[in-house]
Amino acid sequence: MTDISSPSAVARPGFGSDNMAGVSPAILDALRAANAGAMPSYGADEISARVATRLSALFEREVEVFLVSTGTAANALSLAALTPVWGAVLCNAESHIENDECGAPEFFTGGAKLIHVPGEEARIDPDALAHATRRNKGDVHSVQPACVSITQATELGTVYSLEHIRAIGAACRDAGLPLHMDGSRFANALVSLGATPAEMTWKAGVDVLSFGATKNGAMGVEAVVLFDPERAQEFAFRRKRAGHLTSKMRFLAAQMDAYLADDLWLANARQANAMAARLAEGLATLAGAEIMSPVEANMMFVRLPRRVIDGLLAQGFRLYTDRWGENIVRLVTSFATSADDVDQLLAAAREAA
Repeated sequence: MTDISSPSAVARPGFGSDNMAGVSPAILDALRAANAGAMPSYGADEISARVATRLSALFEREVEVFLVSTGTAANALSLAALTPVWGAVLCNAESHIENDECGAPEFFTGGAKLIHVPGEEARIDPDALAHATRRNKGDVHSVQPACVSITQATELGTVYSLEHIRAIGAACRDAGLPLHMDGSRFANALVSLGATPAEMTWKAGVDVLSFGATKNGAMGVEAVVLFDPERAQEFAFRRKRAGHLTSKMRFLAAQMDAYLADDLWLANARQANAMAARLAEGLATLAGAEIMSPVEANMMFVRLPRRVIDGLLAQGFRLYTDRWGENIVRLVTSFATSADDVDQLLAAAREAA
């Protein structure tokens, strides 16, 4: 995946990734406030305790919360807690853990294998999953299905419906396998569905959630949410052993605390999704443009005429391309994307076309 733009061009809004956006002002304010005075280290501070309370209320039950600084750590440690070294993680071929973690799940599990389960638009098909959970079961010559991981929203910008997650959860229960959700864009999927956090997770069969914040306005924090408290002690040791128990944890906690306060996380996601819808609507009228999959969150893949891509790059728009096929560009909006940003890109695209 290549991030390219013309170095001589005027700086333009970034549509290559929601990681290009800055930090929500309320989160920066919370970091400054957390910097005053001394607090206990390694997560024994009052802000970390408040985050755990907030997340328990959010999910309508007591949960165990472990903060880490990256989504890769959240996913890889979660899967390691669910998977023995001879195990297999069942996931879609388009999943982030397969394509964008540089082998971290395999590394942290000690060698477990990622097995692909097919499905349309980057979503696991429940029937195919049921078959995969039985494949080579008990065969000492083969890795054994150990857990299932789904990405919500997916890496194609699509969203699992509640019914779809429930069907996957049922297949996991039938096979006796835990279900992990990679929720780096959890908020974007949630507001798209109009569901509650509980409905989209443990009520549908999810056992462990990587609850993302970095892509939606935080500086750098994710939460691993365990719906089974019996997994907490092992996870605590795994996080420490992996080097992800931050000594000044209050600065991770301050970000998550402000992210959850006053529903900032939902407001940010609604803004990102609304701007994606505005962008998709505009591109639908652009000659030669083809949106490759449903736009259900804040990300889309669009085939554009080469002259349009070159024109956007020449004008300084930062785009990701050269990975998904000829003349296919990934466009991602964020909480910081404005209607003016979208209209600038559309105007530039029309001019280039």
